[in-house]
Amino acid sequence: MMNFKKILPRIGMCLVWFALITQFILMLLNREVSVFELIIRFFSYFTITTNLLVALYFTNLVWPENGFWRDRLRSGSAATAITTCILIVGIVYQTLLKDLWRPTGLQRVADQLLHGIIPLFMLGYWLVIVKSQNIGLKSVYSWLLYPIGYLAFALGRGYLSGFYPYPFLEIKKIGFTQTAINIGLIALGTIMMLTLLTAIGRGIQKLKGPATRHQ
Repeated sequence: MMNFKKILPRIGMCLVWFALITQFILMLLNREVSVFELIIRFFSYFTITTNLLVALYFTNLVWPENGFWRDRLRSGSAATAITTCILIVGIVYQTLLKDLWRPTGLQRVADQLLHGIIPLFMLGYWLVIVKSQNIGLKSVYSWLLYPIGYLAFALGRGYLSGFYPYPFLEIKKIGFTQTAINIGLIALGTIMMLTLLTAIGRGIQKLKGPATRHQ
């Protein structure tokens, strides 16, 4: 198990940073807007920001340093919340977005990594390593502020600039009611997934007995 604890974060770190950097370079090479606008749009995708969280999580495990935020990022609660978010990325893409385009070449590689391989890798890592760590209810549910904050940003900027990162958020095209339904369904799925993983983790903790608090 110790070998897995050392090897898996390194693999995860390399996979995610490669995918993120590749995706940014491809967008840069094919841009139709200014570099400044492209950078904003790049970070307007929940896929990108969530994969960035995964990258930071694994990087923090590979090169651990002390500090309040770095300690929290290494916690079982953080891993559970990040796993939930990246799984939502994969599920939403496979169910709503996959058929909207047909990437080829290196773009297809980046696309598969960001929406398929990395979510499955993070889930596998959670199942092998994280599930038996301490998962605090307050800490794990506080991570819901991340998707809420993202949603506020995406909708606010979309309203001001006209650019929405995802078609199911385009209020001007599909209407407020449909947008609210879409958001509600994704939010429900996120809460259910987070609750399920938290319940599994806390159930395993009870079976193993008291664990050292690390939230």
